[in-house]
Amino acid sequence: MAAAQEAHQEDHQSFIKTPSQLVWVMVLAFVVPVIALILLAHFVLGSAKSVTDTGMSDAEVRARITPVASVALELGGSGGAKVEKSGEDVYKQVCGACHATGAAGAPKFGDKAAWAPHIKEGLDAITKNAINGIRAMPARGGNPDFTDLEVTRAVVYMANAAGANFKEPTAPAAKPAAAAAAAPAKGGARTGEEIYKLACSTCHATGASGAPRIDDAAAWRKRFGDKTPEAVLQSAIKGHGGMPSRGGFADLTDPEMLSAVTYMFQTAQGKQSAAPAPAPAAAAPAAPSEAKGEATYKQACAACHAMGVAGAPKFGDKGLWAPRIKTGMDSLYASSIKGKGAMPPKGGNVALADADVKAAVDYMVSAAK
Repeated sequence: MAAAQEAHQEDHQSFIKTPSQLVWVMVLAFVVPVIALILLAHFVLGSAKSVTDTGMSDAEVRARITPVASVALELGGSGGAKVEKSGEDVYKQVCGACHATGAAGAPKFGDKAAWAPHIKEGLDAITKNAINGIRAMPARGGNPDFTDLEVTRAVVYMANAAGANFKEPTAPAAKPAAAAAAAPAKGGARTGEEIYKLACSTCHATGASGAPRIDDAAAWRKRFGDKTPEAVLQSAIKGHGGMPSRGGFADLTDPEMLSAVTYMFQTAQGKQSAAPAPAPAAAAPAAPSEAKGEATYKQACAACHAMGVAGAPKFGDKGLWAPRIKTGMDSLYASSIKGKGAMPPKGGNVALADADVKAAVDYMVSAAK
């Protein structure tokens, strides 16, 4: 019995038997938790650093996160000539939005079956639809700043990717010397021959890109039949197939373009005359408002009303204007501002003030009374 009690007491005795052991136990009780906390903090901070520290410099990081594309704003008046975009550039900027996926019924890029019926219509027909717009597709893909040449290039790029073999048109080479020689005298317009040498001869002198050569009467008859220069003026103004708008010179006026077309017609037929066909007559301005009306007419209305294009009543034609004038000026104003039939709102220039549009209507009405 005594032996059992002695053994039980020994089981309950502490392992600390000396003062030095007590000191060590106290030291370890303080040091061990501190070391554990330090190691834990080091582990946490080290993990965070491994997430954010890529080993790259600041410059490398900035280069890595630079956007794939950037936008550059080009201010007008810089003096630099416009550089015509390639077909691929135009496609990527506006056409790919629908043609990349076939959205809104657009033939998908590279889909030969979808493009086949369009290609069969020919480049001129496809380009005309791309420039003017058709069904859900807006004119020029929704960007009116694109030239006819740029739109044509985009059409060629997409069609050729689907099996066509269209030839991409090239911009006419600039001729500084010719441009200087063809500059109009102060207060005067350039002659048809001057405009031909400046803007038309690049293709029409040699028949490049399918253009009727100026001395080939048969080619002109085949292209235009019995039409007059006035009837084909709009093709020269707006562009046609591989021919850019106004021969690539946006500053050429409608009367100058008519003079050039007339000059080529007469030369091809051996009927060249000293004076080109006169431009459509216009009443002389008699007041500031009438002058404004004439300016707006030339800017936004003449493209159709000068020749009677798309059913527009021809400038100065009393018979065509009479029923419209009978509806009242308010009705004519509203149609011109909001658009009607083939006529777009404000003649296609929505930046025009309502007062300017009304002045143009007044100007055309006064010429037809």
